[in-house]
Amino acid sequence: MSIPAVRQPTRRGVELVLLVFAWLIGVLGVLQVGWATGEGTTTRLWITIGVVGALALAMHITVRFTAPYADPIMLPVTTLLTILGLVMIYRIDVSAAQRAVRNDAPLPTPDVYAQLTWFAIAVVLFIAVLVIVRDHRRLQRYTYTFGLIGIILLVLPLAPVVGTTVNGATLWVRMFGLSFQPGELAKILLTIFFAGYLVVKRDSLALVRTKFLGLGFPRPKDLGPLLIAWLISLAVLVFENDLGTSMLFFGLFVSMLYIATQRRSWLVLGGGLFVIGAVLAYMFFGHVRLRVEIWLDPWTYAQDSGYQIVQSLFGFANGGLLGAGLGQGFPNLVPFANTDFIVAALGEEIGLTGLIAMLLMYGILIERGLRTAISVRDSFGKLLAAGLSITLALQVFVIIGGVTKLIPLTGLTTPFLSYGGSSLIANFIIIGLLLRISDRARRPDVTAPAVDEALTQVVRRP
Repeated sequence: MSIPAVRQPTRRGVELVLLVFAWLIGVLGVLQVGWATGEGTTTRLWITIGVVGALALAMHITVRFTAPYADPIMLPVTTLLTILGLVMIYRIDVSAAQRAVRNDAPLPTPDVYAQLTWFAIAVVLFIAVLVIVRDHRRLQRYTYTFGLIGIILLVLPLAPVVGTTVNGATLWVRMFGLSFQPGELAKILLTIFFAGYLVVKRDSLALVRTKFLGLGFPRPKDLGPLLIAWLISLAVLVFENDLGTSMLFFGLFVSMLYIATQRRSWLVLGGGLFVIGAVLAYMFFGHVRLRVEIWLDPWTYAQDSGYQIVQSLFGFANGGLLGAGLGQGFPNLVPFANTDFIVAALGEEIGLTGLIAMLLMYGILIERGLRTAISVRDSFGKLLAAGLSITLALQVFVIIGGVTKLIPLTGLTTPFLSYGGSSLIANFIIIGLLLRISDRARRPDVTAPAVDEALTQVVRRP
């Protein structure tokens, strides 16, 4: 007689409750903006609320049927962060419209509609990832294909005709009337490539040739991958003027190399190469030197190149501990408030307390991704989940560190919050992959044989 297996709960009900809670926070946010600014409950407000609710429900239904054992926390946190970004973009739209009315200027096109469109596309691709990628381990078969495509996407903005320079950085590609940042998709493909490559090569990369100060250093011939990653990151910095992607690319590779080999010497070598690259960039490239000087003393450049960071600091100061309140700040005083500096706009209106809560949400999201990496059984899945989580962590650190003047500005966008389609789509694909790996990690092992009471018998001595 076999003992029936205990059914493991999928916790999709918990996910649905948290999604409804996140949606209600968004509803209260846009209502607060409408009341505080005098905008009222316009058609734009109800369209935003309805579309977001429908998209969140579509994602939940997809996860329920395609990845029923996936982590129940990641999707609600991701949705809440996206909703907060939409609320802030809507608030900035209201401010821009009111300023246009005061100046007798034409009303600008609301950015929240475009962001809702990108959100819908991101949800479609999120669903496609869960439907098409039924087993994350199949991605390992295309390791080098993904690596090649990732490198092509990384350098695509340098191509003639299609490549475009915006605000001094060559990050964009324009095709068929649309513009996008191929580097956002490149980071996903390169993460898959790093995971597949390191699974195969980690044993040789972990070999110790010499020891120094208690650290085992690799053989000189094994330094090639690290040097290639370093040179590619420097090329991105030199030719595309993209400090953020350069740091993200190299930091991601070094982190995954350490996770794969468990050798601290790789962190030391990677840190040393980063310092050398930073010094060389400061010495030979004016745009890097200018960013460092603005970081050290923004007040000297407050009327020109440092105006943005100075206004950001003023916004944080005006927000204080609890914030000025949604709809009661001055986000229009910060250039690019809905993209690079949306954290500054939020910080003014929700205060330090709200920013800490927002950072905790990012921390929860990254922690759940790393927990998935620990719990999944296959080595490729471990490295892929860890790499995708580290990608999000590095983005959050680099952009929020730059906006708060902890580090020099780099130009990355805040995941899920900032206006823009490329980043939103790429980050939702990352969440889709993490949920797929999580479903595999948390799914009960149906291949285990049932326990039979007849296997245990009492044997009497004759």
